[in-house]
Amino acid sequence: MADHLEASVTLPSDPASVSTARAFASGVLAEWGLPTDADLVDAVRLIVSELATNAVQHTFGQSPTFTLDLALRRDERLSVGVTDSHPRLPRRLPAAVQQDNGRGLAIIRWLTAEYGGRLRVRPTREGGKTVAIELPWTLPAQPVRAAGQQEPAPPVRGGRVHRQGC
Repeated sequence: MADHLEASVTLPSDPASVSTARAFASGVLAEWGLPTDADLVDAVRLIVSELATNAVQHTFGQSPTFTLDLALRRDERLSVGVTDSHPRLPRRLPAAVQQDNGRGLAIIRWLTAEYGGRLRVRPTREGGKTVAIELPWTLPAQPVRAAGQQEPAPPVRGGRVHRQGC
């Protein structure tokens, strides 16, 4: 098993890309051995949804794309990050109970803490930012496939995909 696995996809900053990012993350986690019905998959899907939605909604058209990166290090730590080219760092917005938005970062923080992880926000060299979470990984990172089954194609339309195992 590789000490380090990576997968990334770059998608247009468009609302339709949120579901593509979520499906990509689910597919990668399945390839790395996490059962699709695991609670962690649901948590990561929700985190990816919130991160991608923030990248689409809060960059005000100044980031034409965003990149979703997943990394598994030594079968111990899962990192999930979204990078966009807008320089403004996310901030917690006051959210009334009746509001439909404004709670994404709070959801990400809560889920990350619930799974014993941490949230980081860092600027990129290019002037944008990466919002990333890191979670403990408790399952082996081995592809799960039936005998004779080929590796599934990544569920991506309109984006660039990169996968790497070191």
